[in-house]
Amino acid sequence: MKAICDRQKLLTAFQLAAAVAPSRSPKPILMNVRFDFFNNSATLVATDLDTSIRVAVEGVEIVEPGSAVLPVDRFGAILRENTDEKITVETDENGAKVSGDRSRFKLPVSAVEEFPNVASFEEEKYHIVSARRLKELVRRTVFATDAESSRYSLGGVLLEMEGDTLIGVATDGRRLAKMEIPAESVGGHGNADAMTIAPTRSMQLVDRVLVDRVLADPEEQIKIAARPNDLLIQTSHATIFTRLIDGRFPKWRDVLPNRAGAVQIELIAGPFFSAVRQAAVVTNQESRGVIVTFREGSLVLTSSTAEVGESRVEMLIAYDGPEISVSLDHRFLADFLKVLDPEKSFSIEIEGSDAPALCTTDDGYSYVVMPMAREKKKEAVSSDAAAS
Repeated sequence: MKAICDRQKLLTAFQLAAAVAPSRSPKPILMNVRFDFFNNSATLVATDLDTSIRVAVEGVEIVEPGSAVLPVDRFGAILRENTDEKITVETDENGAKVSGDRSRFKLPVSAVEEFPNVASFEEEKYHIVSARRLKELVRRTVFATDAESSRYSLGGVLLEMEGDTLIGVATDGRRLAKMEIPAESVGGHGNADAMTIAPTRSMQLVDRVLVDRVLADPEEQIKIAARPNDLLIQTSHATIFTRLIDGRFPKWRDVLPNRAGAVQIELIAGPFFSAVRQAAVVTNQESRGVIVTFREGSLVLTSSTAEVGESRVEMLIAYDGPEISVSLDHRFLADFLKVLDPEKSFSIEIEGSDAPALCTTDDGYSYVVMPMAREKKKEAVSSDAAAS
């Protein structure tokens, strides 16, 4: 194999692939990236056996087509530290040569036939969604998963695809994030009868892949295919394969409050986020609660910690209802507000100090936070609505 590559474009693609390859593994072959450089395509492939990725490389002139398996750490370091605009990658039975105008390196290569097969997207049934909306769904849900939970189903994002809708849901037992976006079903694709729970790490990889796609074309059509044990996602430049988490996800629809008597207040994300950060200055690991009080014409956030001090932050708002308060974990409020644009408006619904708070936007996003009075019941959300 021999190819002349744009170093920066190769580095960009290589870093995506390298994010999947494990840094340590009982199978050393996995600590490499496979180069498939043929006349009509230049692709990098990496896998840890649970998650895999195929990344297209731009700016490649293929002199001699072929495949090669190169080590992630050494080759990645060469790409990062090298300053040449173009580099030549050449491999034979003796190893690999990487050269530029002012540099030359030799590296060992691994046997191509030892590298595991990685699935490609060949599905006839799938859903189509825009890159912008899919990235929004991932960003607004993945933070609410619980990687530390003994209940593995909470360590990923549930994806429900039916008709012209894609729903993503995540929970760690104390809060729940749900995002609904429009999607087009092709070939009758749907997974209503399955539990499609994609691991947190895989969804973070999807988010990373979509960064460049959204910048290049926010409305690029992304294909998503759910199979019984795995999930495939294809963009114009990458294909991601991930095994699904085996388990029963909580009945999340039972968690979303539907209360006729709750108070609803419209707020702007940016100013409220600023107030939350100010009120949280005196919190610590043991005392994370911020009391959110709505009263006529104002919103007041207060916090008190014996060893640290007290805080009181007031915002003027358009509210003329009865006074109502709830104590919420400031970290959970911040996580929600971080994924909204500062000027984005949202509605917060409060029924009382012992009931969950519900935040919603006008673009399909819902976020439930349990009150601090129930903080010790870590599995409150999941246990109240767990599947039987």
